[in-house]
Amino acid sequence: MRGEAILESEGDSASGDDPPAEGAGEALDAEKKRSEDLLTRLKYMQADMENYKKRVEREAREAGESSMRQLVLKLLAVSDELDLALEHAEQGQGERELMEGLGMVKKNLGSALESAGVERIDSVGKAFDPAYHEAVERTGSGSNYTVTEELRPGFIFRGRLLRPSMVRVGASQSKGDGDESE
Repeated sequence: MRGEAILESEGDSASGDDPPAEGAGEALDAEKKRSEDLLTRLKYMQADMENYKKRVEREAREAGESSMRQLVLKLLAVSDELDLALEHAEQGQGERELMEGLGMVKKNLGSALESAGVERIDSVGKAFDPAYHEAVERTGSGSNYTVTEELRPGFIFRGRLLRPSMVRVGASQSKGDGDESE
C-alpha cells in the first residue's frame, strides 16, 4: 500500500508537470517558427542585396560603355575626315583645300577630346611647373624658369595629368652656364 501511495503521488506530480511541458512545447514551437521566418526574411534580403549589387555594377559598366561609344563615334567622324583629306591629296587637288580640311579635322578632334574631359595644358609664358611640364632644354632667352616654347602639348584628363607638356625653359645664364639639355 505504501508503495502504491508513492506511485500515486509520483503519478500526480508527473501529471502536474504535463501542462507546463505542453505550454513550453508550444512556446518552443512558436520560437522555432519565428526563427524560421526571420531566417527566410534574411535570405530574401541577402538575395535582394546581391541582385542590387549586380544591377549597380551592370549599370556602371553600361554607362562606361555608352560614354566610350560616344567618344568612338566622334573619333570615327575625325577618321572619316582624314580619309577624305587624303583622298583629295591623292587626286592632286589644291594644297589650300587640303590645309583647310586638315584644319577642320584638327578642330573636330579637339572638340571630341574636350567633350571626353581632356584639356590642353597652357604652357608658353607660364612659370615652369615640373608637375605639368617636361623640360628638354634651357635657353638663354626668356625669364628665369619660364616656358619659352612648347615642343609637344600636354593634357589633363578630368583633373589628372594625362601627359606633361614637353617644353623649352628660359634660364638666366651665369658664368659657366651654357645651353644644356636636362
